[in-house]
Amino acid sequence: MGIKLQDYQTTLKSRVSLTGIGVHSGKPVSIHFAPADADTGVVFQVAGQEFRAIVSEVGATDLCTLLGDPAGVHIATIEHLMAALFGLGIDNLLIEVDGTEVPILDGSAAQFVEAIDQAGIEIQGVKRRYIRVVKPVRIESGASWAEFRPYGGTRFEVEIDFESPAIGRQSFASDINDDIFRREISRARTFGFMKDVERLWAAGYALGSSLENSVVIGDDNHIINMEGLRFSNEFVRHKTLDAMGDLALAGARFIGCFRSYRGGHRLNAAALRRLLSDHSAFEVVETNRRERGRSAELIAVSAAVHAPWTL
Repeated sequence: MGIKLQDYQTTLKSRVSLTGIGVHSGKPVSIHFAPADADTGVVFQVAGQEFRAIVSEVGATDLCTLLGDPAGVHIATIEHLMAALFGLGIDNLLIEVDGTEVPILDGSAAQFVEAIDQAGIEIQGVKRRYIRVVKPVRIESGASWAEFRPYGGTRFEVEIDFESPAIGRQSFASDINDDIFRREISRARTFGFMKDVERLWAAGYALGSSLENSVVIGDDNHIINMEGLRFSNEFVRHKTLDAMGDLALAGARFIGCFRSYRGGHRLNAAALRRLLSDHSAFEVVETNRRERGRSAELIAVSAAVHAPWTL
């Protein structure tokens, strides 16, 4: 296998909290993470309602990924947090939010990683189930496309292509484990163009966006941020982070390769729905490790009717 498979489900050892502002609302928000029992999954608690972090709960994909009703109770901009949970392998978590948006923090997943490390990760006594891709599934939208392919690990191959010479055509490809996520992906920040700011503000978006939480490209196609980029290809690394967060909404880690060209939240969600709606394209498996230290064999298991991957 291309990855080290975790046999058992995980949660946090203790409660931990973060505060910040919503990148779109511009409003202060606090978020609290609490341990959850095995087989709970990731659950957001907002204004007395609960939203399971699964793709069937996605209510909008405009500029961010949103669970719930965009015109009613919802939780938005979940993708960076979900990427951290995916990257560090957290299966079960209760997330209380006192607003309608996850705080943007520095525009990456780095502070979510720090919070998880502060709380500690607890291994639970129930087997983790994986979604293993067994045949290619592809979706196209204009010049953009995304696909899942069988692969002996969890891998992302993401390519972007922008007219702006500040970005241009960039690609990032890597197998994913917690160490690679921490070093190569978690610190990549969200980005935008100064020329789009007034239009976004008029539409009620990006009200909390600033140079403290976004890489901003000016009208002259230069990076405005004084400190510059964290990686030479930070833009595509952030797109990979977004894709990880969106695909975490499968409700389980997947074993396979996800590839995309000029993708985004909408295409990521559509590709995931396409995969999960084709029951011949995947199987649900868990490890069958007979001896400690031995490589894991994967065995197919029956999925409960209410399982996240049952659309």
